[in-house]
Amino acid sequence: MEAKKRHEYAADLSSIKEAHERIKPYIHKTPVLTSESLNSISGRSLFFKCECFQKGGAFKFRGACNAVLSLDAAKGVVTHSSGNHAAALSLAAKMQGIPAYIVVPKGAPKCKVDNVIRYGGKVIWSEASMSSREEVASRVLHETGSVLIHPYNDGRIISGQGTVALELLEQIQEIDTIIVPISGGGLISGVALAAKSIKPSIRIIAAEPKGADDAAQSKVAGRIITLPVTNTIADGLRASLGDLTWPVVRDMVDDVVVVEDGEIIEAMRMCYEMLKVSVEPSGAIGLAAVLSTSFRSNPCWKDCKNIGIVLSGGNVDLGVLWDSLKSSEILIRSLKQNLSSAASPVVVFGSSIPHIAIGALASYAPILHFDNIVPLTSFYDAIYQDFKAATKGDPEWLKEQRRQEVVII
Repeated sequence: MEAKKRHEYAADLSSIKEAHERIKPYIHKTPVLTSESLNSISGRSLFFKCECFQKGGAFKFRGACNAVLSLDAAKGVVTHSSGNHAAALSLAAKMQGIPAYIVVPKGAPKCKVDNVIRYGGKVIWSEASMSSREEVASRVLHETGSVLIHPYNDGRIISGQGTVALELLEQIQEIDTIIVPISGGGLISGVALAAKSIKPSIRIIAAEPKGADDAAQSKVAGRIITLPVTNTIADGLRASLGDLTWPVVRDMVDDVVVVEDGEIIEAMRMCYEMLKVSVEPSGAIGLAAVLSTSFRSNPCWKDCKNIGIVLSGGNVDLGVLWDSLKSSEILIRSLKQNLSSAASPVVVFGSSIPHIAIGALASYAPILHFDNIVPLTSFYDAIYQDFKAATKGDPEWLKEQRRQEVVII
């Protein structure tokens, strides 16, 4: 990296190394796991940096810890966050004996709010919009005299997150590519700055959900694109790039791989079954990206043989998971009652069925001998919409075209 460019960014290798020395006594040096099964499926050697085992259950503790240890904040710290940064900052502040005021938008995952409370954070609710979050945080800042710690658009945060790459490249020297989830850009900025300074030839690839693909759009446009609405199961990947993270993403991230929610859920299942690791949707997206058709068929990445994947967090809202599994059981019972005698293939469309329920049906179907059922584990929402548009909602049309039974649930 040229010296001239180094000064354009909010962090550099020096600040990241300093952060590592600062936070080393407090963080976990997370392990790197491998799976021969996943290597075989992907056709590459995959190395999973398990930040789901970090304190607070996510990489966010690195940046929060560095920020808190870098300042004299006797009156406390304040942030606005719907998830892992909120819990991480609460824990870091508790370790230093200072209060943490956390502005949480309504609708935040319960498990993540519970973590904030468990770590001693003081929860102040806001509306879901970013403007409301910022307005409430500003009010709390004024009332308490605390210091604002932004979730990602902060040099101290970026430096702390960059320590992930320092560890990963020390643990696995042969890595030629790192795939990182992207949201506000704090993690991937730190990883890119550290990794490309240590190993300039390394590729840094972002993984992003289709329903919140502002980073991919920003790379194409050459400027920050902010989406009016996001819609993805990956609740930790709904933020927009900041003015400190965007320059790094613009200059140092080689590509953004966009995946569907169905692919993320399938990657979660693989993590559970093959790595024996619990990851949240945002944490599993890196595996989803490396297994995606867009990545595998792109000739630019055919030489990516040794890939580091950051499993960024493991704070799964089990209440949602259990509800989805219950929906699966209901769906299966309904199919068993109504379709057990079907002689021809059956296509099941469900606009209101959770993705996880569809995925669970896929794994249960063979056990129940539903060989005649074709569950749509990926992209089923889009397919359903295409079906409605093509048939004007009339399943008889598809029966005639495909000569198979169609069930709309």
